[in-house]
Amino acid sequence: SAVALLVLTAAVASAVALGLLLRAPVNRFCAASNNRTGFLCDDRVTCVPASQVCDRVSNCRNGEDEQEELCGDLPRSLPGYLVFRCSNPAYWVYADQRCNGMNDCGDCSDEMGRLATCPPCGSEWWSCSPVFYEYCSCIPRRLCRDGVQHCLSWSDEYVC
Repeated sequence: SAVALLVLTAAVASAVALGLLLRAPVNRFCAASNNRTGFLCDDRVTCVPASQVCDRVSNCRNGEDEQEELCGDLPRSLPGYLVFRCSNPAYWVYADQRCNGMNDCGDCSDEMGRLATCPPCGSEWWSCSPVFYEYCSCIPRRLCRDGVQHCLSWSDEYVC
């Protein structure tokens, strides 16, 4: 039994040395600027915003944010934390585009849908029903009192 234990130990050591044992997948989730979902580079320091992954521009030193394994079959090849599925199953956006104030899905499901679970308009935004579908339930405050109607109620010109 001592010989069998020695043989087993040698086999395990050889397998580890040759890299034959399964390695745990690397967790690359990180929080980029403004607490947005990101992709962690191999250097374990650089956090690339989700929407800059697979954009044909290497943001990681070794280019791992643009590798074929990650970008070969979008969105299926991306880790789930980088993807937000719109209410229309044919559409998706990067996770950091959810709750950014913009209508990235085309139907506002990334801003107002139950799957998005966005907080109410922040201090930099004005709550209204926008005239243009670029926004969903808030417009940037910088558009207030600019002489252009952005809200159905004109509240961006008279109240905001």
